[in-house]
Amino acid sequence: MNDQSAQTRWERLTQRPLLALAVAFAVAYAVPIVDNPASRSVTVVCTGTEWVVWAAFAVDYLIRLAITPRRREFVRTHWIDLCAVVLPLLQPLRLLRMVSTLLLVGRRARMASQIRLTTYVAGAVVGLLMFGSLAVLSVERDSPNGNIRTLGDAVWWSFTTMTTVGYGDHAPTTGLGRMIAVGLMLSGIALLGVVTANIAAWFIARFEKDDVEERRQTEAIAGLAEEVRLLRAEVARLAEERERQRS
Repeated sequence: MNDQSAQTRWERLTQRPLLALAVAFAVAYAVPIVDNPASRSVTVVCTGTEWVVWAAFAVDYLIRLAITPRRREFVRTHWIDLCAVVLPLLQPLRLLRMVSTLLLVGRRARMASQIRLTTYVAGAVVGLLMFGSLAVLSVERDSPNGNIRTLGDAVWWSFTTMTTVGYGDHAPTTGLGRMIAVGLMLSGIALLGVVTANIAAWFIARFEKDDVEERRQTEAIAGLAEEVRLLRAEVARLAEERERQRS
């Protein structure tokens, strides 16, 4: 019980600092892509920042694993966290660090009870749109046959891809760019499903609330009718007694 309390306190304590580090990671990831070509010093600083942020999330995972009372269950239920921590070590690509950081931020955001589903979905949409645009721009800008050359083209492509519209005016030509496109399409479908389910749940809850209110009113009317019936019976009984007394 004390270990569980320690884990809860740790997660609450590190929630905001880790989200702040995630913002720093977003800036460090975006600067070399937007400011192309970036100087060597800027690239080194941004790359170091990305690794520091990833390391912070990795340390956070290890600490939570150490203080949890059921480590096997923790590893089994937090396998996405483990994959996100191990993934950049297998091959140190910037895209892998971006994916792992997004996964870890998403997992920690879902732990925060104060974050509503709408806020989480909106943040996920903005984050995927931004990172998807930057990622596809970084791999498609120098492609000989590529047609995504500017940040505006990348944002437009990401938006049409996430919404599964796909006008076809911009499309990735490299293998890595197509992998990013697949990820965005699947993410867009998943987020659309979450939004649809949330709206459906709201309507169902509303209808159930109306049904409960209608049943309550029906029961109240039935109770009132029963009271009126009993009152009439009592009045009739009193009237009969008065008649007998008179006779």
